[in-house]
Amino acid sequence: MSAKNILVADDEARMRKLVGDLLKKEGYSVREAEDGIKALDAFKETDNIDLVILDVMMPGYDGWTVCREIRKLSPVPIIMLTARGEENDELFGFDLGADEYVTKPFSLKILAARVQALLRRAENNSSGVKSFDGLDIDEEGRYVFVDGNRVEMSPKEFELLSYLAGNAGRALSRDQILNAVWDYDYFGDVRTVDTHIKKLRLKLGTKNEIIQTVRGLGYRFEVSK
Repeated sequence: MSAKNILVADDEARMRKLVGDLLKKEGYSVREAEDGIKALDAFKETDNIDLVILDVMMPGYDGWTVCREIRKLSPVPIIMLTARGEENDELFGFDLGADEYVTKPFSLKILAARVQALLRRAENNSSGVKSFDGLDIDEEGRYVFVDGNRVEMSPKEFELLSYLAGNAGRALSRDQILNAVWDYDYFGDVRTVDTHIKKLRLKLGTKNEIIQTVRGLGYRFEVSK
């Protein structure tokens, strides 16, 4: 199996070297960019980037801008690095499509673990069946199993669960969910999301805690594996 390719974008050479050396030691192939413009160019020029690590405060384009533009092109996992730690900044990053938000200074071991977890999740999501600690979602057959037992779901319930699972770990607003699952031409309101989430949780039974409420925003599909 070929090494996973990771793009590291940070305007601090020391930080790029620190993260790059860590990833290379873990067996990954690393490409570096010193600003947001070069990061976006590097991503567009290379069709096999498996994960992106972005510093928020960069010249040219900041990390949030790069994240937004990459997310238009690809579902590749994105980790944001920042010196900021305010909750609103984190929610903003997640809303743009970031998968993880790591505040400097950080533990290299923790960063390596998060990289590994995101890559493993991406591989899992690329297959026909998504498995989450006893919850299995068969995208092709449109089946859902909880601890091996099939759970009947309506088409919209399945689409909602599939969308949440495809964005595991991300805090999703009700508007995001509504637009993705019901499409932009839906004329109802966000309360329909809450109603369907309630039904999903009932059907998931012992796995209902996998869909967590994010106060003031929406929901997050959270798993331990």
